[in-house]
Amino acid sequence: MAQDKISQRKKDHLQLCLKEEVMFKTKTNGLENYEFEHNALTEVVFNKIDLSTSFLSKKISYPFLISCMTGGTDKAEKINEQLAIAANILNIPIGVGSQRSALGNKSHHSSYRVVRQTAGKVPVLGNIGAAQIAKLKNIIDEIKLLIDLIEADAMVVHLNPLQELLQPEGEPDFKGLLKNLEKICSKIHVPIIVKEVGSGISKSVAKKLVDIGVDGIDVAGAGGTSWAAVELMRKNEEDIFFREWGLPTSYCIRTVNELKKNSRFTLIASGGINNGVDIAKSIALGADLAASARIILHEVTKNSSDGVVELIEGWFLTVKKIMFLTNCDNIYKLNKVGLIKKRELY
Repeated sequence: MAQDKISQRKKDHLQLCLKEEVMFKTKTNGLENYEFEHNALTEVVFNKIDLSTSFLSKKISYPFLISCMTGGTDKAEKINEQLAIAANILNIPIGVGSQRSALGNKSHHSSYRVVRQTAGKVPVLGNIGAAQIAKLKNIIDEIKLLIDLIEADAMVVHLNPLQELLQPEGEPDFKGLLKNLEKICSKIHVPIIVKEVGSGISKSVAKKLVDIGVDGIDVAGAGGTSWAAVELMRKNEEDIFFREWGLPTSYCIRTVNELKKNSRFTLIASGGINNGVDIAKSIALGADLAASARIILHEVTKNSSDGVVELIEGWFLTVKKIMFLTNCDNIYKLNKVGLIKKRELY
């Protein structure tokens, strides 16, 4: 029965994200407050601009991740298959949705396994929630099982305290989370990435994560999907204060990036990343990769993998044009180009 409830919740989440207005209403990702400095003396050859980068010791064609979305339902399996096809064509990483339903129940394993089977050799990321990390008894064995299920190149732990707080069947008990995360980092053989789900990761929280050995941080800031809105809709409730709770993505990228002066970790920008301009600005603010979920979910359900490929290629054509106009012939230079706050222009 518990597994049936988890599966139904995943179906609810998919349906709401596809059919309802679950975005933040008043808060944005903040990237609109920045501008690129135009370089009138650019000497970059447009057709020689290199968009590739390295992630999890693999070369990928674009600094972009198809973010963790779904799994654990029949519909999820079809969606994941199409997303994996797109990731393979584009040669970019892909994450699976929470694998919680795969623990102790093999009936939905195929909805996760299909990602590795279809994505080929691109980096594939597993996924489990913080609430499970905090209380799993055989935590190392359980995480290894989830990694092996999809031959994961890394494991994502998602932090979602606001969602758990508002979820009808939520588990807002994270006692022991940091200690268990540290244990995982020391004993699991693949990199550990920690992400939020739309409320953002602050610099102080990121510092604690880096200090215990986390390899990557996906800030997943406010400005895109509000999972508070999703859970409030499931309860037919409205609470504008908590619906809009969170740190804007741009703020998280800019401040967490400051930790790179003394620490090595991969910084991923997500949270309202919906076009090539958002991607380019995120990288210029310090992110190594950008990531998106809901807008890609909409595209894959309408136009399958072909639509996803066309969408992301279009975004990176925009990124390429921005790089030409800022005299950047590779992603590493874009990462250092810097941005101007709009208020400084007037």
